[in-house]
Amino acid sequence: MLNKEILFSDIEKVVLRFNFEIITSERKTILQLLIDFIQFKTNNNEDVLLNLICTHNSRRSHLSQIWLQTAAYYYGIKNVFCYSGGTETTSLFPKVAEILENTGFKIQKLSEEKNPVYAVKFAKNASPVIGFSKKYDDHFNPESGFAAIMTCSQADEGCPFITGAEKRIPLRFEDPKVFDNTPQENEKYQERSLQIAVEMFYVLSQIKI
Repeated sequence: MLNKEILFSDIEKVVLRFNFEIITSERKTILQLLIDFIQFKTNNNEDVLLNLICTHNSRRSHLSQIWLQTAAYYYGIKNVFCYSGGTETTSLFPKVAEILENTGFKIQKLSEEKNPVYAVKFAKNASPVIGFSKKYDDHFNPESGFAAIMTCSQADEGCPFITGAEKRIPLRFEDPKVFDNTPQENEKYQERSLQIAVEMFYVLSQIKI
């Protein structure tokens, strides 16, 4: 049994309501690729470097990076390091930060330029995730030995080769962007965030340490 670390209370309440049974068997088969990669690295006492990639590094890749790092902390898996990138640089979409903040993450905007840098905390004694838009091969990200986790179909199809990737895993989440500036925007961003959260927590819950 894994020893669970304490998250900020509002996030903890959300996590305690997760039901892994809602994940379909087909989806679990895909997620098993990520489980296997993390378990292999863990068994060999190696760092688990995970680069979450989507086209603009603005929505799904950030949600995946932050929730996956949160799950690793929660389950006490200390060798997991999550990054994110895109096929081009834009900015972290403000609605993503807003949804995470509403969920209980503590978010500090560290800069005000066109592509602002955010510090995202999920627990009192954990280092924050640093979030900003960048290309997947930015110097901020690992250069080799990482798993490239493709969170959207465009990046997966548009990047047949990711330099330095040891493993390529196509997770693919639907883009909440299609609901921007609609009455459903909040609901759909929250829905996508929670889907990603449940799946990332399921993955890390399967790791034996």
